Amino acid sequence: MSNGPLTDAQLAELRALEKLSDEDIDTGDIPEITDEQWRLARKGYLYRPLKQSVTIRVDADILDWFKSHAGGRGYQTDINAALRTHVARQKGSG
Repeated sequence: MSNGPLTDAQLAELRALEKLSDEDIDTGDIPEITDEQWRLARKGYLYRPLKQSVTIRVDADILDWFKSHAGGRGYQTDINAALRTHVARQKGSG
């Protein structure tokens, strides 16, 4: 498979597929996912957002709390998760 630009034929095929309704798409050759596969699924396993190094000032007690509750991971990972949760809540309420 090439990472180059799509050919005219490929673009035409994509346009034709885009016009199909969900009911008209034949998925007969795609096996259904099993409950076991869902159980083993991991959210975000293949998605790795780009990290950017920043310098921020936080209250010493907050930083101490994150460092003491890191649970075997880096405290920065926990701070990032807390910020991501906050952003998701804000997006959901806006």
